[in-house]
Amino acid sequence: MKPSASRSAFLLLVMLASITVGVAAPSDAPVKPDASRNEPTKSDASKADYVLQPQDVIKVQVFQEEDLTREVRVSQENTITLPLIKTVDVKGKTALQAQELIRDLYDRDYLVNPQVTLIVVEYAKRTVSVLGQVNKPGIVQFPQEQGLTLVQAISHADGPTRLANMKKVTLKRTNADGTTVTVTINAEELM
Repeated sequence: MKPSASRSAFLLLVMLASITVGVAAPSDAPVKPDASRNEPTKSDASKADYVLQPQDVIKVQVFQEEDLTREVRVSQENTITLPLIKTVDVKGKTALQAQELIRDLYDRDYLVNPQVTLIVVEYAKRTVSVLGQVNKPGIVQFPQEQGLTLVQAISHADGPTRLANMKKVTLKRTNADGTTVTVTINAEELM
């Protein structure tokens, strides 16, 4: 049997949560030459664009209302509970959108022009299992506030072995509804 016939080995990535691979903004995104210095930096923008996930811990502060300040964990149902306004649905909301929603809820019935600050204190752990023909199979942590590309996940597993067939990388993802999606990707093209 020729050595090339054994190249049918493959890499397998299993997504353990409903996480999109490669959603981070490209690092070579153009910057407007006339942008003012007061515009948020890229890292500030990624923090504002961070979509709250179940198990994130957030701190909600209302200026000059210390008794309303709470540190809460986002539930599996994507809700938080706060004084006066009770249960707040933050599903699909960025940290900034949730902050505005909470401000509007307090403003509606309880406070006049409240100044609300929402801070993500602890991010939910996000992981990917990298299995198969990689040098260090196992669990790879997602960087906080960012996505993780397929190539980055393989790189975190110390790269492919010499037997790996990078043209047939299998990606499995379990969606929030429990369904599993399997895709075969040519990772050589991505590199």
